[in-house]
Amino acid sequence: MSIIQVEHLTKDYGFGRGVFDVSFHVDKGEAFGFLGPNGAGKSTTIRHLMGFSNPDSGETRVFGKESFHKYNEILRSVGYIPGEIALPAGLTGWEFLRMMQSMQKHKDEKRLQDLLKLFELDPSGDTKRMSLGVKRKLAVVTAFMNDPEVLILDEPTSGLDPVMQDIFIDYLKNEKKRGKTILLSSHIFSEVDATCDRIAIIKDGKIVSDFVADDLRHASQKNYRVRFNSQNDYDRFISDNGVKDECKIIEQDHDEHSVVIATDDRYINRVIELLSGYSVCGFTHLKETLEDYFMKYYKEDKDFGGALQK
Repeated sequence: MSIIQVEHLTKDYGFGRGVFDVSFHVDKGEAFGFLGPNGAGKSTTIRHLMGFSNPDSGETRVFGKESFHKYNEILRSVGYIPGEIALPAGLTGWEFLRMMQSMQKHKDEKRLQDLLKLFELDPSGDTKRMSLGVKRKLAVVTAFMNDPEVLILDEPTSGLDPVMQDIFIDYLKNEKKRGKTILLSSHIFSEVDATCDRIAIIKDGKIVSDFVADDLRHASQKNYRVRFNSQNDYDRFISDNGVKDECKIIEQDHDEHSVVIATDDRYINRVIELLSGYSVCGFTHLKETLEDYFMKYYKEDKDFGGALQK
């Protein structure tokens, strides 16, 4: 059963900005990662899911409710962390928490105290004078304090220090074990890889890949780096094996006398037998990470700079 649905969502802000025909779903109890650099369209999609913007075409639904017209019902039932924290002026953190409890019509004082302790948050200060990290902690506690079934998290650890990021990820893993439905939008590979069952990659406002995380972790297609003892063996291997389907050469390094080959698990014995005919001094499995897979889609881009993190 899909709890979160995005169907052919398009919002065109002009000049290539926006999202275009974006579709995905998140099933009950699933953690879904929405991965891409800043400006790729993650936050635009989430703002539509939360009902803050009306799409040009397509639709978004949470609990089967159309987001834009049922946003008030959705807000009461979803734990939401926005990408940019904008807190009302003139309130202390405590006053903000009490206001949100009143709006959510739910109050669990023990859970609130546990969250304040876990995230080391003192909410007594004025929201206007809070640092970015404290504001982020306040947003995190607010999102979790009524124990919602659905969590929609847009760059949730932005502004948190590394220790607090780890605490957040561990907490999110626990929420996942409890059966929560999670949409995690992020540009940080480690937190997506650690928590998500399925992952979508967005580029220039379009979904370019949607896959099961375990399929990447346990893919049968493997890459290996092979180093030869001599130039002669290197040249001979390339000449003999350049077109073999079971042992495809995908990289060559003439100076190092090495190649990277791609093969399927079912061919590995045949590949080892093939290599036995050459003088080999190195054979290393190159595990493909989420970052490696992601960079296949962004390797030609030069402008996202530090917008992604490991």
